[in-house]
Amino acid sequence: VRWMMYWIVFALFMATETFTDLLISWFPFYYEVKMAFVIWLLSPYTRGASLLYRRFVHPTLARREKDIDAFLIRARERGYETALRFGKRGLNLAATAAVQAATKSQGALAGRLRSFSMQDLRSLPDRG
Repeated sequence: VRWMMYWIVFALFMATETFTDLLISWFPFYYEVKMAFVIWLLSPYTRGASLLYRRFVHPTLARREKDIDAFLIRARERGYETALRFGKRGLNLAATAAVQAATKSQGALAGRLRSFSMQDLRSLPDRG
């Protein structure tokens, strides 16, 4: 559970870090403070990740649980519909490509077979 809390808080930190790096990276000792914060999160003595998770993340998730569940259900339904749509489109493209390739190669194969006459076939060395 402790590691789960750490990774959730660390993931949120990494997501916000993208924006804070752009806005306040010019601040003196910014990178040192950032490193100290990650060590504070990770340390078993300070249990910073557990503290932040229990104080901020968990209450927020608990308040929004119904919204999150509804979003996940909608995403699952949309994901299934999208997978079906792209699957059908992919099968149609593959079938079209296969028919086009067969059509092109059939003409080439027929032309190549027509180019062989019986005399050409008789002149081939017998390997039997």
